[in-house]
Amino acid sequence: MRWNRNEGDRPSVRLPFTDRAEAGRVLAEWLVPLDLDGAVVLALPRGGVPVAFEVARRLSAPGRPAPLDVLVTRKIGYPRQPELGVGAIAEGGEPVFDHDLLARLSLEEADLAGTVEAERAELVRRVRAYRGDRPLPALKGRSVIVVDDGLATGGTARAALRAVRRRGPSRLVLAVPVGAAETVRAMEREADEVVVLAAPWSFRAVGQWYRRFEQLSDGDVIGLLDRYAAREAAARGTDR
Repeated sequence: MRWNRNEGDRPSVRLPFTDRAEAGRVLAEWLVPLDLDGAVVLALPRGGVPVAFEVARRLSAPGRPAPLDVLVTRKIGYPRQPELGVGAIAEGGEPVFDHDLLARLSLEEADLAGTVEAERAELVRRVRAYRGDRPLPALKGRSVIVVDDGLATGGTARAALRAVRRRGPSRLVLAVPVGAAETVRAMEREADEVVVLAAPWSFRAVGQWYRRFEQLSDGDVIGLLDRYAAREAAARGTDR
């Protein structure tokens, strides 16, 4: 895992970040030395997309833009308190549950079957909204960077990393601007490398580490993906 150190020409990290775009630009500078040319950048929507946009832009070489796409995830909430995540699911993967939390709530995975199916349906809807009929880029044998705007409990990131791992990448990197220290350490078991700029122990929510942390819409996500696709097409000298 790489922690924030003032090494070489890498920018120092000052919290809070102004917004997700600034966080993405700083994060990208910490990724540049890792020899990730040609890596596929996968953003966890919605909040991870502005961060990943800056990462992919910085990692692009002349005439060879880094592929950018989304990997859609959904939280599986406790039915009585939906905001309490007891698991998560990512496209192409199976549900990943927090079994310690399930035990404390006296729940079995089977008790959440209805919730899981509802989240699968919403996941399919979002995949269609963001990508249409276009599949994910090929990941087998390639470096893949999974990007989010932060890590709180890490449930969706864990589900995303396991879904990507099933596709056979040669190297799997998780990159986030900020994360709860315990969660960041837990992610070391899920990725080949975790790059985090700051991992404070006093961590209530991802949004506390940003001055501007507005909620994003599906339209915001699609707009950023379209902007990047236009940039890719221009770099390659082709029409989209």
